[in-house]
Parts: sequence; C-alpha cells; structure tokens
Amino acid sequence: MELKKNPKADLTRNSSLYFVIGLALVMFLIWRGLEWKTYEDDVNYDISMNVDDDLDEEVPMTEQIKTPPPPPPPAAPEIIEVVEDEEEVEETVIESTETSQEEEVIEVEDVEVEEMEEDIDVPFSVIEDVPVFPGCEKQSNKRACFNKMMQKHISKNFRYPEIAQEMGVQGRVNVMFVIQKDGSIGGVRMRGPDKNLEKEAARIISKLPKMTPGKQRGRAVRVPFSIPITFKLQ
Repeated sequence: MELKKNPKADLTRNSSLYFVIGLALVMFLIWRGLEWKTYEDDVNYDISMNVDDDLDEEVPMTEQIKTPPPPPPPAAPEIIEVVEDEEEVEETVIESTETSQEEEVIEVEDVEVEEMEEDIDVPFSVIEDVPVFPGCEKQSNKRACFNKMMQKHISKNFRYPEIAQEMGVQGRVNVMFVIQKDGSIGGVRMRGPDKNLEKEAARIISKLPKMTPGKQRGRAVRVPFSIPITFKLQ
C-alpha cells in the first residue's frame, strides 16, 4: 500500500511568502536602526569656572639692550697736499699703418719668393736618377750596377757572429735604410730572427761608402732601399 501525503500538510507551499515577509521585516528593522539618533541632555556648564586666575603673577620685564652709537667719521684735513710724481712715464706712440701718397709702393715683381724644399722619399724602384754607387759612374745601367756593388759589399764585409754559430741560429735579416740627399746612409732598420744577426747586418750597412744622391726631376731626394742578408750555417 502506497502512502500519500496530504496536500494541506505541505510545509513548503507558502515558504516563498514567508521569506518575503521575513526579509521585509529585517530590512525595516535595519533601516530604523540606521536612522535612530540619540541626543544628550543640555548641561549648563560655565567654561569660565575652569580658567585659573593668574593675573596676580608678576610678568618679567625684558630689558632692551642699547647698542653703542658708531664712532664719528675722521675729520677731513684742512690742507690738501698735492704729491708730484717722481717717475716719468713714457707715452706710447701708436703710428698709423696707412700709407700716404708720398710713400713708394713696392711692385709684386720686385718681391722674391723662395721655394721651400720638401723632404720627400722616392723609392729606389721608381726614382728617375738612382743613387750612384762608387765605381758605377761610367756604367750605362746604374741601377743594375748599384745592386751588383751592394752584393759585393755584403760579401766582402760579411762575418757570421760566433755566438749565433754556437747557438745554431740562422735565418734572413731584412735591412732597410735611406740614402740621404747628401749621399750618406741613415735611418737603418733591421728585422730578423735574432738580435746578434741584426747587429751584424747593421754593422755591414754602416760600412757603406758615401754615394751620389738620387735625383727626382733634377733635385736631390731621399731614397729608401731594402735588401735581405741571409745567414746560413754550413
């Protein structure tokens, strides 16, 4: 047998109505609580009763410090003495730089302009007139004669350093120097595998004789030259 619930006994039938009524009641109570105001009773309170009567106390008087007046200015001298200058100052006379019609005007043609000679370096391979090694003055091909005489000079003055032989050092030293405008040798530089070999190469170049300087466009110029010197152990 199935049990059936009486519709009159359903408690959730009017739950929404009760919820709305309860919510409205709670909102009304909250609103009244926020709007509720209380006031204190008026109390006749005399503020002047709490003020202490201190008028009987003595107020200290501040003393004003008086500053002394400034001293009077010194009296002006009755007689003014004029001191004469003992040293004489020479006046500077500024002469005018403007020319007058009586002065002679120098023409431009009368002024000699000296040409400044510039020290230029012309490589041995491109110079017009190569430096002349002593003994090559009568040779037609002075460039080839120069190279031949350089090799002869190196072979004649060559000496292998003993310390380099003992250490077994050998190699090639590139020597660079400049034949100056007067034919002397200068600006010697070396680059090699050992300092002893470089020192020997510098000694060989220092024994070069004075040459006839190279010329470019008929004027003596400095001519850089480089040559390798080979040191080889046998």
